[in-house]
Amino acid sequence: MSLFFILQSSLIATIYAAALNPTNIRPNTSPASPVDTSDPFTLSSFNPNTWLPQSLTNGASILGTLQAPTLPYFLDQNSNANNFPWGSRTAQNTNPYTQSPTTGQVRSYDFTIKRGTIAPDGYQKDVMLINGQFPGPTIEANWGDTIEVNVHNEVTGPEEGTALHWHGLLQKDTPWEDGVPAVEQCPIPPGKSLQYSFKADLYGTSWYHSHYSAQYAGGLFGPMIIYGPENVKYDIDLGPVLLTDYFHPQYYDLVENVMGTNPALFTPKSDNNLINGKMNYNCSLVTDGTPCQDNAGLSTFRFVPGKKHRLRLINAGAEALQYFSIDGHTLTVIANDFVPIQPYQTEIVTLGIGQRTDVIVEANGNVKESYWMRSTIASCSFTYQPDALAIVYYPQANYNSQPTSTAWNNTKTTCANDPLTSTTPYFPITPAPNPATTITLTIGSTINATGHKLWTMNGESYRGDYNAPVLLLANTGNDSYPYSPEWNVYNTGSNSSIRFIINNPTGAVHPMHLHGHNMFVLNEGVGTWDGTVVNPQNPQRRDVQVLQKQGYIVVQIDADNPGVWPFHCHIAWHVSAGLYINVMERPKDIRNYDIPQAWAQTCRDWAAFTGQDVVDQIDSGL
Repeated sequence: MSLFFILQSSLIATIYAAALNPTNIRPNTSPASPVDTSDPFTLSSFNPNTWLPQSLTNGASILGTLQAPTLPYFLDQNSNANNFPWGSRTAQNTNPYTQSPTTGQVRSYDFTIKRGTIAPDGYQKDVMLINGQFPGPTIEANWGDTIEVNVHNEVTGPEEGTALHWHGLLQKDTPWEDGVPAVEQCPIPPGKSLQYSFKADLYGTSWYHSHYSAQYAGGLFGPMIIYGPENVKYDIDLGPVLLTDYFHPQYYDLVENVMGTNPALFTPKSDNNLINGKMNYNCSLVTDGTPCQDNAGLSTFRFVPGKKHRLRLINAGAEALQYFSIDGHTLTVIANDFVPIQPYQTEIVTLGIGQRTDVIVEANGNVKESYWMRSTIASCSFTYQPDALAIVYYPQANYNSQPTSTAWNNTKTTCANDPLTSTTPYFPITPAPNPATTITLTIGSTINATGHKLWTMNGESYRGDYNAPVLLLANTGNDSYPYSPEWNVYNTGSNSSIRFIINNPTGAVHPMHLHGHNMFVLNEGVGTWDGTVVNPQNPQRRDVQVLQKQGYIVVQIDADNPGVWPFHCHIAWHVSAGLYINVMERPKDIRNYDIPQAWAQTCRDWAAFTGQDVVDQIDSGL
């Protein structure tokens, strides 16, 4: 065992122990006073020497610190840098959906989920943590590896079920591993464990998160990096950059308000915005006596002059669309979600919830300066404090002085992704010009008979049954559910290709995510679709696409992945209120799956738990 590993393990153990006893945060009992909410993080008091210890802000995580390691080009890299685990496959010559490698290498992780107390922005709160970390541990694998994650549910005070979803992976031949309760599994009950095992079938940047209610808004998420062929050369991989709107109330209380009858609470406002789990907060805004510390600390990065740095941007928030930039530095976009693209340059990247964008930044700044990294919540989202800041240091910068750099002028006037014409996938694929079937979906909202607001798809609001996962039922041949219309199952039969036209006459933006597929994004815009396809020979592919307000998106898939696949808005509060359908793909083939017995046992364990403790499912369940 290397000395570095021993020292790192000792540091992490020390950090975790300190996180269990956050005594260094002063209580704030003073009443609120008039403040300038345009500057709630009080940069006038900038002093890194007084930042809170990482153990208090982020537990055992070292993301957001200069101690966070840079990432390799791939795992187990030996002296022959060209001996790639994926062989001769390249981003240009390999269809990732039909030519994925199988390395035989297993990457094992052990995740224990517990409650803990941290203060990512100085405001102390109880959260859910994975291995004592916020954000959760980084999963790493090479393209074609098997990822194995043992998940132990030790949530108490109160007890809750849980399940983890591996965002963006196709799960071909393993749809039960997708991690969505009521759809592909029963929740993991308290005191029980479940081992997920699935192939890293795509490569690039993603994340994992709980899909149990809005639990991930309470802390259950982390980055997932799968190393694969390069489409653009770079020198240094700075790793994941997680952008997250942040809420001080407990996630359950937020969902309770969203699912309540008071219209003023249907869309909660985030209290802050974080980069890699850190940001300052103006504690004079706290009036309930919760301990809070000003100048909690910002995430920090280091640039090497003249080198090209890869940043893996991930919008892992609950509601907010984000604008990301680095003062004085142009961003070269090289991938969207799990899809390498022909590079293009921009000053500001837009990311909806669940989206990822990989960028390369050339360090051409002043070696004696530092620069602001920014992520700003868009005006179409709801927040009290939209501005997240981090610091990029050059070698000779003064670490005790705040940057004086100036933000780029954001000329974006709509809450939308970059134009489809900007994005050309590196490996070209042409979708079927005449799909086998077309499904038109219209998003709506309603107030039900009891005064609760619900989101709908074609007039129906989704609600899952944790004790009756749809995929497990379909595996037994039960693939029709007239008795449960709220399951919103769209059985597409044996059709070889499926086109979805989603119309959004509402005044809200919806980042739409389809599991099990990279969607061809044929068109998007405001109004209604005119029938045209953008770049029909090689349209954009990704697993989340922002649907504009009063707008539409048109997406298409090849139906080559039998399963029951969630298709939903990734805003936590919208899917909680039912903005969701299940796409049942090739049901006859679903019957042929040999689903591991652990899934049946988890359902038996869940039934035993809920037989004694009735779960108060106040939302859709997802």
